[in-house]
Amino acid sequence: MTSAPEAMPRHVLERQLRRSRLLNVILAVVAALGLVFGGVQWAQSGSLGEAAAAGQTAEGAGDAGAPQQASLERRVEGDPMAIGDIDAPIVMTEWVDLRCPYCAVFTRDTLPDVVKEYVDSGKVRIEMQDVAFFGEESLRASAAARAAAEQGRYFEFIEAVYEAAPESGHAELTTEELLGHARTAGVPDMELFEKDMARDDLRAAASQATEQASKLGVSGVPFFVVNGQGISGAQPIDTFREFLDQAVTEAS
Repeated sequence: MTSAPEAMPRHVLERQLRRSRLLNVILAVVAALGLVFGGVQWAQSGSLGEAAAAGQTAEGAGDAGAPQQASLERRVEGDPMAIGDIDAPIVMTEWVDLRCPYCAVFTRDTLPDVVKEYVDSGKVRIEMQDVAFFGEESLRASAAARAAAEQGRYFEFIEAVYEAAPESGHAELTTEELLGHARTAGVPDMELFEKDMARDDLRAAASQATEQASKLGVSGVPFFVVNGQGISGAQPIDTFREFLDQAVTEAS
């Protein structure tokens, strides 16, 4: 059984945060442009409890500052929460909440083209960071996704959840719904999955990922980072082509 990736030590993240001053950049952009984009922005002072009603951005949120990529890349062989060549020139880190409708839009409408054009060609590796910005239901779903990851069905599970997502608002993602999505994703051992999705360590990992995202200044989802440059929202494929082509060119 493959274990879910461990979160980075807090002191590493905080050191990178001090260097990049990411929060100051993002807050300055938000203050200057008044960006809301379909969701409430998560302020630096917001607690995890307050984040249950925040964190989401909609399409068109645009570019944003980002942590240095070296602080985010895992490049772990057999990582169940990553797709693409481990030696790909660039890694795109993606933050999602399983209850976020805009994450669902990106996964359904844009991700297949990104995978076809960049991942399958060996140019880009995608590493996921699922977080719980929308309360207990998000935390439960994130733990379930990590349980699916341990059986090698992380991306299939994410796709099943987003395929059934509502056009607006947040899916409830009850235990019964999550079990149904796991069956759709082809999780092989459903009895084990049902036990694992309630494990305290997987819930703790999801909580830690959420806290670390906050410290890095990830104030909305979906959020993407490549080579220290960030982009937010369910952007169309042309935006990602420009974003990734530039990163690939710089890497080469």
